[in-house]
Amino acid sequence: MKMRLEGAMTALVTPLRGGAVDEEALRALIERQLEGGIQGLVPVGTTGESATLDDAERLRVIQITVEQVRGRVPVIAGTGSNDTRQSVAFTRLAREVGADAALVVCPPYNKPNQEGLFQHFKAVGEAGLPVVLYNVPGRTVVSLTAATVGRLAALERVVAIKEATANLQLDTEMMEAAQDRITFLSGDDFTTFPFCAIGGHGCISVVSNLDPALVVAAVKAGRAGDVAAGLPLHRKLNRLGALCFADANPTPIKALLADLGLCADEVRLPLVPPSAALRERLRSGLAAEGYAAGGAL
Repeated sequence: MKMRLEGAMTALVTPLRGGAVDEEALRALIERQLEGGIQGLVPVGTTGESATLDDAERLRVIQITVEQVRGRVPVIAGTGSNDTRQSVAFTRLAREVGADAALVVCPPYNKPNQEGLFQHFKAVGEAGLPVVLYNVPGRTVVSLTAATVGRLAALERVVAIKEATANLQLDTEMMEAAQDRITFLSGDDFTTFPFCAIGGHGCISVVSNLDPALVVAAVKAGRAGDVAAGLPLHRKLNRLGALCFADANPTPIKALLADLGLCADEVRLPLVPPSAALRERLRSGLAAEGYAAGGAL
């Protein structure tokens, strides 16, 4: 039987300090997520700056996450790249350090056609971990079609998709094509509530780095079709999303977490720290939403 990945999950930031991974801060962030009721953790995805971590650092972040979680929620490790062989090899390493599943992005830059995408995900699945497809054409240029998702859903190792197009028409077509053989996780904070209301099973969120309980509640309301409870959550999630995506992810979310005293706001080039104007906008927005700078939520 396939793994069922459902609920609110967090695309974890990778805290950095002095150019290195801040392991102490990472462990504290993980505990805070679990205390907030989060239902899955995704280290070394886009939000975790996987593009600028070397393989040893990426593997260490996964290992720390697995150690700190201690089986309390699934750990879905980002293992994708634009090289199928490399993706397979790194997925095997993630499996060896205890990851429960692999988040595998559509290969960026190469621009494979639909058959190439199918064969890529099929090959990564053979590395032995359940695979979560990651469709984010805003970063990869290429997008999975509903028909290809239907084909992939029939594979034993493909268990879910993180769908980040914010296109509810495409999402609906993909859900129909998949025939409930995989779960659907929103990869777009702005549409998490409606995505769950039309049949989605959860999300992989950036905003939940800031407020996991909010995202957990929004997913629950969406899945229940509870508009009265969900609409104010959706609106707050959208306002926070506007802050988190005011610059290239994860620059803003790290700045927000830094203002709460949770980690440094350090990012790696080619990302750069927020401008003074953006910092002020983020701080003002944080205060307006009721979060106390330098302290707990």
